[in-house]
Amino acid sequence: MPAHESNKTIFLEHPSGSKAQVSLFGATVTSWVADNVERIFVSKEAKLDGSKAIRGGIPICFPIFGTKEKIALPQHGFARNNYWEYLGIVSDNDEVVVRFGLKDTQIPQEARNAWPHSFRLTYTVSLSAKSIKTFFNLKNEDEDTFEFNTLLHTYFSVPDVTSSQVQGLASCEYVDKVKEGAKFTEQNENVTIAGEVDRVYKKVQDRLILKVGDGSRIQIEKSNLKDTVVWNPWIEKAKAMGDFGNEEYKNMICVEAGSVADWVVLAGGQTWTAGQTLTVA
Repeated sequence: MPAHESNKTIFLEHPSGSKAQVSLFGATVTSWVADNVERIFVSKEAKLDGSKAIRGGIPICFPIFGTKEKIALPQHGFARNNYWEYLGIVSDNDEVVVRFGLKDTQIPQEARNAWPHSFRLTYTVSLSAKSIKTFFNLKNEDEDTFEFNTLLHTYFSVPDVTSSQVQGLASCEYVDKVKEGAKFTEQNENVTIAGEVDRVYKKVQDRLILKVGDGSRIQIEKSNLKDTVVWNPWIEKAKAMGDFGNEEYKNMICVEAGSVADWVVLAGGQTWTAGQTLTVA
């Protein structure tokens, strides 16, 4: 079978040998193996029992990014903290394609009170020999307009984060959360990590390159997602996280495609589609 379910996890296998795993908790991609190399980082300390969001993989942030003063939801919203419905295999031809669903009636009442909107989220994961696509379709099932943020919080596995580089962010304005939200314009063709980094880059081009540091590259192609977050907790933040190993910051970098700098506005009855394609180049 190109895809099967076991222990609340969906396992995908492509004829080329590429593989992926998606936890039903958060519909979180927890593994992507291409060219026999694991491309996705998941902490060895991550909770995989549904007790909290998975530390690593590709969590889905929705309907907020971070925390919002007037919306009483946990950090990054509820999509990554709830079990999704597995909707089955869509295709197993050139790509192995599976689909997941989450609607307002599936989330806790407390979350529904904090963000009282009717919605239907459909998340599609497509695996091919060299790439993985993660796309979601959101329908506003209310009559009224609502607004939201969303982000694919992708954790990439790297052999040495100080040797990795992100290409394609030059000239973009960014908010630097390490420097109390100060705004800067990126001057570097290649963004590197040499300390704590937590930046929200605005109006980013659709195609970025992650130079992994071992000679390989991952192309990140965004679709309908304006912004990109680059994050590494570095030494002190790593020690402060209970679900993250003290030394694991050395082997991960988050390059996250999203629409978070501004609210996305969706009218009643309308749908919105966005996602990313990751390709080993």
